[in-house]
Amino acid sequence: MRQYEMKKTKEINKIICNQCGKEIPVTDGIPREGVFSADCEWGYFSEKDGEKHSFDLCEACYDKLVSSFRFPVEIEE
Repeated sequence: MRQYEMKKTKEINKIICNQCGKEIPVTDGIPREGVFSADCEWGYFSEKDGEKHSFDLCEACYDKLVSSFRFPVEIEE
């Protein structure tokens, strides 16, 4: 006898850079290029209280963004 459990899973099939629109290749749910993903839940002391924001950037757009920072990002290897 076989018993099965139905599972719902989400698998990424496409990632598009929110800045430039480049499509990041995805194979079997795994991005095949560097991609920066950000998720933020805004809190009580924000004009965006209760909102959830998320976006993805290709590596080139990430590099452009962080190069504009007054203080550089912390990098660990």
